[in-house]
Amino acid sequence: MYELTITSYFSSAHNLRGYHGACENLHGHNWKVEVEIRAASLDKVGMALDFKSLRERARAVIDPLDHKYLNEVPPFDKENATAENIARHIYMELKKRLDDGNVSVSRVRVWESENAAAAYYE
Repeated sequence: MYELTITSYFSSAHNLRGYHGACENLHGHNWKVEVEIRAASLDKVGMALDFKSLRERARAVIDPLDHKYLNEVPPFDKENATAENIARHIYMELKKRLDDGNVSVSRVRVWESENAAAAYYE
């Protein structure tokens, strides 16, 4: 099994509904997103997936979140834009675009600060 990882970034604002504390107020983050994929085999060039292609597919999912008020962006208009929910959202959207029987998303980790992250995997 082969694993690849890329890192991407986006900035956004949100507030947590139903939370009693500072994060119920409007605030922003410079999010770091780590996408890990795995592949059982390599192509004829010797790659699981071209890093360029992986970055493009990840950007297609992440760009709609960049410089947005996440509470207005589906699905976060209905659920809180926590690091956990953002990680799951990115994972599920990437899975639709990437999983092909050989290559699959294995984990998405979202960092809301330098020392706090949440990950989602199946």
